[in-house]
Amino acid sequence: MAAPTALVWFKRDLRVRDHAPLAQAQQFECALGLVLIEPSWLRSPECDPRHVAFLLDAVAALRVDLAARGLPLLVRVGEAVPVLQALRDEFGVTHLLSHEETGPGWSYTRDLAVADWCRHQGVVWREWAQTGVVRRLRSRSGWAGRWAQRMNALEAPRVRGFKGPAGLAPEPIPDWGDLGLSAPAVQPPPAGEWVAWDTLQGFLAGRGRDYRRALSSPLTAETACSRLSAHLAFGTISMRCVHQATASTLLGTPDRDLAYGLRGFASRLRWHCHFMQKLEDQPDLEWRNLARSVDGLRPGDGVHPDPVNQALLQAWCEGRTGYPMVDACMRQLRATGWLNFRMRAMLVSFAAYHLGLHWREPGLFLARQFLDFEPGIHWSQMQMQSGTTGINTLRIYSPAKQALDHDPQGQYRRQWLPEYGSCAYPEPIVDERTALARIKLQLYGLRQQPEARAEAAAIQQQHGSRKSGLPPSPSRSRRPPVVDEAQGSLF
Repeated sequence: MAAPTALVWFKRDLRVRDHAPLAQAQQFECALGLVLIEPSWLRSPECDPRHVAFLLDAVAALRVDLAARGLPLLVRVGEAVPVLQALRDEFGVTHLLSHEETGPGWSYTRDLAVADWCRHQGVVWREWAQTGVVRRLRSRSGWAGRWAQRMNALEAPRVRGFKGPAGLAPEPIPDWGDLGLSAPAVQPPPAGEWVAWDTLQGFLAGRGRDYRRALSSPLTAETACSRLSAHLAFGTISMRCVHQATASTLLGTPDRDLAYGLRGFASRLRWHCHFMQKLEDQPDLEWRNLARSVDGLRPGDGVHPDPVNQALLQAWCEGRTGYPMVDACMRQLRATGWLNFRMRAMLVSFAAYHLGLHWREPGLFLARQFLDFEPGIHWSQMQMQSGTTGINTLRIYSPAKQALDHDPQGQYRRQWLPEYGSCAYPEPIVDERTALARIKLQLYGLRQQPEARAEAAAIQQQHGSRKSGLPPSPSRSRRPPVVDEAQGSLF
């Protein structure tokens, strides 16, 4: 009888350190690694060439790290089940080892198909958690404690050496032509595990000192923020490693300013998983309003875009709304794939309240722009910033106030809007006062309906936090919507 063969399926966990499936593979007499580039992902409405470029860079670095440990890394293009079947036929794969994934609808459907294939083929598929997200969670009560327990646990054992199939030559990594794609117009920053660790260490060594004071302004956030979001999204570093390295620095640093900044950062790591848990518990929040009481509030249903508003959507996407702070933020995002949290929230708020757009189409556009697209955080925040969760305080960002607070000299706007201040810059595409008066009246009225209040209580029970340090419980006051509320934005 042939020796059992393990296949380590790398998904959004492109690293060697703190990788439980990889550590487990050391127990097998024969092991292989696999990265799948799936056509379902490439043609999904959230995918952009910049994501593919970042992944390919990370895969190249991962293959070098694994080769040094004797593990061949296969990089195959194709849908999961046919590729897995071919590998089972070729190498006699008996065990599939991977991390759990909380992803968009296409990956959820893919995982169901893989589970069914494993059952029929007699392949043992074992999955490990790699974040604070809990599968099949029955209640949010105690969730924060479970998060802390996972994050404080020992890392997965270090991997040292493997025995792969004899005579297996390294496979080339697919290029753009192989994938049927054009190269991205703007190359993303370098990827890979060592890049992630260098980024974290630089933040903990000093950049994090100004984190709380500087994260809201686009002028300062680019260097004051951790810049780990893309690495966490692609798994080139684990959440547990980031948490433990931050905690260790907090214990050892005599720098009070650095400690102050890092405490704020540490709390947001919990927010990260808190929002991902929402998508895990309710996958359809990617498509429909969390609070059904607001259905019909904005044209379109999230699946079929409203043609009347396409001109407004297009202007917003192109950064030509006539609101300089909004347009500058959109131009930066399109050019770099990154934007600080407050400006992201302002973009969504403007689309939802000023332009009256349903969150789904703007959300898909932003998903393609964000190099750090994380489905659970992204769709939860699209709904939260659009006022469709039913439980969160309504936050309406004034572009003029954001400019006054975070770009008082106009430096940022001039950097990203060469036409700013000239006759070439367009007039505002909507009247702010008229647009906000209408939407605030509608939303405030809806929230006072008995059915909406009962629905909000049920949503809070399912998705609300239960412990300090996580997002606060929603306000139950009868106050009108809050304009420029500072808290609650996380991307």
